[in-house]
Amino acid sequence: MRKFLVVLDDSRECLNAMRFAAMRAAKTGGGVEILSIIPPDEFNHWIGVGDVMRAEARERIEAHYEVFAKWMRDRQGVDPELVVREGEPVDEILAQCRDDPEVGVLVLGAGTGKKGPGPLVTQLTRNAGSLDIPITIVPGEMSKERLEAVT
Repeated sequence: MRKFLVVLDDSRECLNAMRFAAMRAAKTGGGVEILSIIPPDEFNHWIGVGDVMRAEARERIEAHYEVFAKWMRDRQGVDPELVVREGEPVDEILAQCRDDPEVGVLVLGAGTGKKGPGPLVTQLTRNAGSLDIPITIVPGEMSKERLEAVT
C-alpha cells in the first residue's frame, strides 16, 4: 500500500499537511504515516535527566498524534501509523523515506509568513533530487474547502 508520509510538529502549517495526507489517502486507498522527530539537542543533559526528557517528549508526541489520528479515523476512515525518530529533522525525514519502501509521497506544510515556507520545506526542496518519491507542499493557509477540492 502506498503511504503518504507527513511530518508532525508544532507548526501551524502541519494541520493542513495532515488534512491533505488523510484526504488523499482516503480517496486513493492509501495509508498515512505520521513522522515525529525528536531533535538531539533536547537531551544534552545528565543521562537520567535526558531519559526522563525523552520519555516526556514521546508522551507529548503521542498525545498530539492521537488528536490527528482520531480525526483521520473518524472523518476520513484512515488509520494512521506513528513513527518517532531521534536526530536532525531533515536527515531523519530522508532516512524514513528510504527506510520504508511503502512511502510514496512526502507531504509538507508550507508557512506563508514573511519568514518563508519554513525550514523543512526549504531544506527538503534543496534535497528533492536525492529522493525517489515526490514531495507535495501544502500551503498552510489553504482553506478546508479548497483542500477538499484539490484532493
